[in-house]
Amino acid sequence: MRGELLDRSERSGTPGRFMLQNERMLKVDLSGTGGYFYARQGSMVAYQGDVDFAYEGSGGLGKMFKKALTGEGMALMKVSGSGDVFLAQEADEIFILELENESVTVNGNAVLAFESSLTWDIKRVEGASMASGGLFNTTFTGSGLIAVVAHGTPVVLQVDIPTFVDMQAAVLWSAGLQSSIRKTAKMGAVIGRGSGEAYQLALSGHGIVVVQASEGHPPPARS
Repeated sequence: MRGELLDRSERSGTPGRFMLQNERMLKVDLSGTGGYFYARQGSMVAYQGDVDFAYEGSGGLGKMFKKALTGEGMALMKVSGSGDVFLAQEADEIFILELENESVTVNGNAVLAFESSLTWDIKRVEGASMASGGLFNTTFTGSGLIAVVAHGTPVVLQVDIPTFVDMQAAVLWSAGLQSSIRKTAKMGAVIGRGSGEAYQLALSGHGIVVVQASEGHPPPARS
């Protein structure tokens, strides 16, 4: 059998590390490591070998309580064993970040997988309220890898002057930035999509913010 499709064979990688199989698929090689990592529940598209997927909920009782109050958080699975695991999320683009004893704040919807060496918690953005859509996000701290997804090729903005981002378009930002919620002058202003269209994430200080070229996947059509 011949064809261009057959050129897209599995890539080899370092055991226990994240790597991109392609721009929309993550591969993790668990062979010989005896370790584990966390992934978004339902993100597995294939695996080879003896791999176990254990439901992890939101990462503990405290985080489950925060998730219930805020709507933020991730339904996680603990992935362990020996083999190769392939992950994807609605064919979104995937990017791998390596934290080196530092912190980053990530939109919970953008998290695909992360190493167990990272600690994480759900944080509330200063000034966020139910009227502004809440805006609770997940802060990761420590050293390790995290894979995030973006719906539409993102841009990295340097924040050295006040920066304002659509709340659904913000993928992640430096944890050291000061964040708050900005309300547009007119409630009827056509900025953004959905119930939070009159509010933006306001960032100041020195750092970066990653903005995807989309406000997220459109809601499914009602029958």
